[in-house]
Amino acid sequence: QYKFRDLTIEELKNISKTYPNFMFSMNTYTFKDGSQKDLLNFSGSVPVKYGNSYNIPVRLWILDSHPFAPPICFLKPTANMVIAVGKHVDARGRIYLPYLQNWSHPKSTLIGLIEEMIAKFEEELPLYSLSSSDAARQSELLSYIAKITEGETDMKSRSKTGGRNEGCFNKITVVGAGDLGIACVLAVAAKDVADKVVLLDLPEGAAKGGTMDLEIFAVPNVEISKDFSASAGSQVVVLTVNSLGNAQTYLDVIQSNVDLFRGIIPAVSHYSQNAVLLVASHPVEVMTFVSWKLSSFPKSRVIGVGANLDSERFQYMLTNLLKAEVLAKDAWVIGEQGEDKVPSWTSCNVVANQEAMAARNSREKVANRAMEVLKGKGQRSWSVGLSVADLADSILKDKRKVHSVSTLAKGCCNINSEVFLSLPCILGTGGVIEVVRLEEDPLVQEKLQSSAGSIHDLQQQLKL
Repeated sequence: QYKFRDLTIEELKNISKTYPNFMFSMNTYTFKDGSQKDLLNFSGSVPVKYGNSYNIPVRLWILDSHPFAPPICFLKPTANMVIAVGKHVDARGRIYLPYLQNWSHPKSTLIGLIEEMIAKFEEELPLYSLSSSDAARQSELLSYIAKITEGETDMKSRSKTGGRNEGCFNKITVVGAGDLGIACVLAVAAKDVADKVVLLDLPEGAAKGGTMDLEIFAVPNVEISKDFSASAGSQVVVLTVNSLGNAQTYLDVIQSNVDLFRGIIPAVSHYSQNAVLLVASHPVEVMTFVSWKLSSFPKSRVIGVGANLDSERFQYMLTNLLKAEVLAKDAWVIGEQGEDKVPSWTSCNVVANQEAMAARNSREKVANRAMEVLKGKGQRSWSVGLSVADLADSILKDKRKVHSVSTLAKGCCNINSEVFLSLPCILGTGGVIEVVRLEEDPLVQEKLQSSAGSIHDLQQQLKL
């Protein structure tokens, strides 16, 4: 089954000579997409000096395309050990190293990989020991981790715990290392939204931000990579890239972004087939549509950041500045980003008399005041990053919270074209669970239809 059998055997012989404690076997490995393969693997301990000397148990799976593909590496903790999640190890014990990310035959070898593994573990121990009582309490968890490191699926474990998110490992990938991408990473890390965040630093994207600073200051659970395979198994993939080409017109700028996405979306969709795509690139409505078309994901799993930030600000102003807390519960900013966004309401009160009409007019005046204040609030990278973290939190934790996000608007407000507009949506693990019904307002519907028409006309001119 191994395409380069002789090269693989030669490498394993070198491992056996240098580390005689390693044991070799052939076992079935289950990948994140559920596919399985019988793979060579070896396990044993590597010597690490961290004040004292330690033997760190590891297991390496050799892919059938070795040595042209890096192995899959795990810690293999014993019953009295706990994984110390850090820069190079996630909560499941999966090992992430620069050597693996930059793997290139013939320069990269298994011996070289283990040498770097030892060096990195001497900087930060990946395991620590438990007392006997702690070990007993942790035995069930360690058993679960051991099953994962042996390549087994976790379906049985999930069915025993009874909940989708119990014992689940949450991973987010942010595509693009410009200011917005780094802002998203920092916001997600600050709000402790995910167990691991991967930042894909793509040279085709926007101007570089502070990836070096992220490495220098070692933000916990953040990995920086240039390889799409590092995104594998992400529950949420955030798109922040924007092309900085030599485009002359607005249409050229968007087409340049479409061309950029054509090389990104299929790759991230391949490695994270069950992910929710969260689009923050501009123009968000069009790029969300492009992501939907290129990924072939269901519409529920492709959403744009849309007017989430504006809606949160809008509700905050109604509550705290204008003291209209009752109104804020049902107030949303919808439509498209920019000057054409509109306030709307999800309550379904029907105006039936003069008193109700007066109340509605009062509500509209308050809303207009809040929208005027909103016009002076720009969307800086860090504020959009916080909005992205807010949305990712609702998705990963299945909060069923309502957000105004870009979703497929066809069928809403008599819109018949495939366009994405911000509408109040209930978000959960699968992305958009339900679009919340808006109060019927002819003026709002007219504005939404106008936005849909202009966006659709623009999309028709793009080459997908």
